[in-house]
Amino acid sequence: MIFADPSLFYAALLGLLLIALSVNVVLARRRYHVRLGVGTEEGMQQAARVQANFAEYVPFAVVLLVLAELSDLPAAAVHAAGIVLVLSRILHAWGLSHSPGRSFGRFYGTAGTWLVITGLSLWILYSTTVAARFPGSG
Repeated sequence: MIFADPSLFYAALLGLLLIALSVNVVLARRRYHVRLGVGTEEGMQQAARVQANFAEYVPFAVVLLVLAELSDLPAAAVHAAGIVLVLSRILHAWGLSHSPGRSFGRFYGTAGTWLVITGLSLWILYSTTVAARFPGSG
């Protein structure tokens, strides 16, 4: 399968994941009878934090993914960053949903997300400074 704009494909996948996490919050609200806020039940707090953490990191990561693609990051690298981001957010959601403390999923999901944000940020800095100043260096 070939994608004309791979960053948009990953943005769409992440949008669907946000909806799934939001549905999980709605179901937790019904299960724990919480209308507003997160209540006192650990399960409700976990569901809300999984969704909130996603909402805190993913929009900016997607913006960086699109900008990196627009600044000529090779398609293979855009796919690699997109795959790592999607898998990291799934890992994080799974890990935090199953344990409010330390977990494999939470740790590696966070690490993967940070890696993608850092890598894309560095690429954009490079492509807008060094590569722009010295066209033959990229």
